Amino acid sequence: MGLAEHEVLAAVLQVRAGSLQVMLWERGREPQAGRWSLPGGKLGPTEDVEDSIRRQLAEKVDARQLAHVEQLAVFSAPGRTPGQRVVATAFLGLVPCDVDPAVPSDTGWHPVDALPATAFDHEAIVRRARQRLASKLSYTNLGFALAPPEFTISALRELYSAALGYPVAATNLQRVLSRRGLLEPTGATSPPGPAGGRPAALFRFASRGMRVTDPFAVLRPPSGRSVGP
Repeated sequence: MGLAEHEVLAAVLQVRAGSLQVMLWERGREPQAGRWSLPGGKLGPTEDVEDSIRRQLAEKVDARQLAHVEQLAVFSAPGRTPGQRVVATAFLGLVPCDVDPAVPSDTGWHPVDALPATAFDHEAIVRRARQRLASKLSYTNLGFALAPPEFTISALRELYSAALGYPVAATNLQRVLSRRGLLEPTGATSPPGPAGGRPAALFRFASRGMRVTDPFAVLRPPSGRSVGP
């Protein structure tokens, strides 16, 4: 039996229209034509895995719009793809909610909680990516990769709720993130909405690079709720 091939795949996530969504492309040929796949492909002979996934993502989306990319896991089950064995190194990528990346015609965004028929083990990779994101939102400042440069606490709460899969209280979120020194006020306010009212203060993340802030923290869902499907 020959050596296994090596591919790289990316679960690129973004909060869109109030839900956490993943970028997928529709396969045009066999195996599993018509099913939806994560972007990626074979590891080049002179590439490391991160160089490879960044190159291959650039074919689907402007890589400058990715606020964060990190290695997720290795998927190596012998039968994960038909034919020759293929080992996959999977990555998590995050796109802030204030950009709308141009993607090819065969590519689109799909809610993580309502995935279409996916190819091979790509659904399991998406689930793992969602779990990694939820975990890191608890103990790092990774929310910066989902948020625009400036935001209200209410808007940030909506992003965290969508990413975690359960409601988050705005006051509690602000208290936790401010105590960790992750947020800072901009001194500006958002324009009043159609109903008027008091303008909301605008905040930003103090750093837009990932760092561990509280290694033992866990953001927990309300009693009786689970995180995601």
